[in-house]
Amino acid sequence: MSARLTFATAGRILRQLRHDRRTIALILVVPTVLLTLLRYLYDASPQLFDRVGLIMLGVFPLVIMFLLTSVAMLRERTSGTLERLLTTPIGKVDILLGYGIAFAVAAAVQAAIASALAYVLLGLDTLGPAWLVGVIAVGNSVLGMALGLLVSAFANSEFQAVQFMPAVVLPQVLLCGLLQPRDQMAGWLQAISDVLPMSYAVQALTELGAHPDPTGVMWRDLGIIVGCVIVALLLGAATLRRRTA
Repeated sequence: MSARLTFATAGRILRQLRHDRRTIALILVVPTVLLTLLRYLYDASPQLFDRVGLIMLGVFPLVIMFLLTSVAMLRERTSGTLERLLTTPIGKVDILLGYGIAFAVAAAVQAAIASALAYVLLGLDTLGPAWLVGVIAVGNSVLGMALGLLVSAFANSEFQAVQFMPAVVLPQVLLCGLLQPRDQMAGWLQAISDVLPMSYAVQALTELGAHPDPTGVMWRDLGIIVGCVIVALLLGAATLRRRTA
């Protein structure tokens, strides 16, 4: 592993993102628009927006970063860019960490803008501190990025990469506790929910919405999110091949 090669890769990806206006709009504009729609959907029930909006502050960036990174990484695989990189001294871990750093920067900017909009303009009110909500929102965005990088290895086209969203993300949305408290689910559904990373992302945000100070459960969930990111990146590095299929 080389820090120089890792940051060189990250710099290349960030330069590509900077010149891609549609991707910038997807990262920065879409979450804010969706949160705004949600705010006025619950215009007559601000307390309900405080609950649902807080959770969506983590879910929207996760879903968008998953979609973006799975397609972007697949494009690198199918275009031959990764194959050419892997003929150089750069290692697989350097490549994945470089991608991870670049998209993590994008995820942090995305989550910061969405959080600022929710609190300053949309009137989101939580018992927990806003800055910590922002930290968890960033963590959720990075989690979506890591999962997207991982599943891109199992797709052969951009269409297949998009198909992974209903297969990988939507079950997590249904079972994360947003629609039904996890402890009220059937036992087998709760068991599945317990191994899905989005469950802990939502639970961490819910803890901040219900408690004025960080709780042990929140810190545990945040640790699980970080662990899932690391595991997904390591598994993604293991899927990098020197020749594309």
